[in-house]
Amino acid sequence: MSNSPDDDRLEELREQKRKELEQRKQGGSPQDQEAQEAAQQQAEAQKEAMLKQHLTDGARQRLNAVQMSKPQFAEKVEQQIVALAQSGRIQDRIDEDQMKALLKELQPESKSFDIQRR
Repeated sequence: MSNSPDDDRLEELREQKRKELEQRKQGGSPQDQEAQEAAQQQAEAQKEAMLKQHLTDGARQRLNAVQMSKPQFAEKVEQQIVALAQSGRIQDRIDEDQMKALLKELQPESKSFDIQRR
């Protein structure tokens, strides 16, 4: 008993459907994942180019130092700088002193206690 062409086609469709379901469970098709990664890399490259354009070497070094110790905070600062640049609120490049002020301004309030001994 041999398979008819219709049976072969039906089996191909079933296999294709199984693969699609498997890929959905894994988070989408490989093409979608590649496109998403490419878009993410492009956005990262644009952010880096914007930071290079609007930060002096000293400011970039200070931001890199913050990146090493507090990556989430540095990401927040980078997003803020990019937002300022895109809105046109940065006229010249940000130097190290301006970066210090920006870091201080964006830094979350520290919970310090003033203990006095008597």
